Amino acid sequence: MRKLFTILAVLILVLLIGVGTFRFLRPGEDIPLPPGLPEPTEILQPDWCPDVQVIAAPGTWESAPGDDPFHPTANEYSFMLSITRPLQERFPAEDVRVWTLPYTAQFRSIQAQHEMTYDESRQEGQSVLETEMVTMHDECPYTDFILAGFSQGAVILGDVASQIGQGGGVVPADRIRGVALIADGRREPGVGQVPGTHVSGVGAEVALQPLNLLVQPIVPGATMRGPRVGGFGELQDRVWDICAPNDSICDAPRQVGNALERAQALVAANGVHALYASNPDVIPGTTTNAWVVEWASDLIHQ
Repeated sequence: MRKLFTILAVLILVLLIGVGTFRFLRPGEDIPLPPGLPEPTEILQPDWCPDVQVIAAPGTWESAPGDDPFHPTANEYSFMLSITRPLQERFPAEDVRVWTLPYTAQFRSIQAQHEMTYDESRQEGQSVLETEMVTMHDECPYTDFILAGFSQGAVILGDVASQIGQGGGVVPADRIRGVALIADGRREPGVGQVPGTHVSGVGAEVALQPLNLLVQPIVPGATMRGPRVGGFGELQDRVWDICAPNDSICDAPRQVGNALERAQALVAANGVHALYASNPDVIPGTTTNAWVVEWASDLIHQ
């Protein structure tokens, strides 16, 4: 009798396995989940979410904490306004959300001891930026980002883009449509793409890194961190490096020579650094801001 029950149990088990396999192999038929497991849910994008969020990061003295990120007024002459305003005029806000980074944007120097240090200002800006991107991605997981920054803002965006491209950033790399870094203080030739004139120099932070301690009396609290280790990783082909020839912020000589003079140039910048909206030598045939507006528009239309 015991053998009979054993044989019957084996036959039932074989039958169940056979039926299960048959059901699995039949195309187009759903197989119910085991009891107790939740049904898979589709990730939905709320109706209010834009298709694209454009994030602009202004340079030193062109932003302020608490400024309106959609209609900034901290500096009416901010270079990034010549990019964000045309984009806001071209695209409805419900489709393209244009957001400008509000941060202190200062640079303490021997001539301006009352200002926030470059390190503190940059860290504040990066923290505000990452909070915005994390919040947007959590609420709108299918919204893509376009990033554009100038000078200190370019350093902040470049650091965030480097982390994202190497898989350790605040959003996945496939959510970044493109990055434009204008006068990036950590630029290196060959890291990122160049839409216009190629310059042979490097960012001031790269040039001055070996002499960091010597420049601190001129720029206290401004750590010269050198190049971004690992570059932009997966975003290498989506990052655009824009630098005007002889701009001391992004086209500094690798052999610094007089460190104090170079540190003074970093503080004062020069006339070239202030003329990206009119300099015809950066991107032949157009200006930097006009090029970025068209570049961003093309990415939005993708």
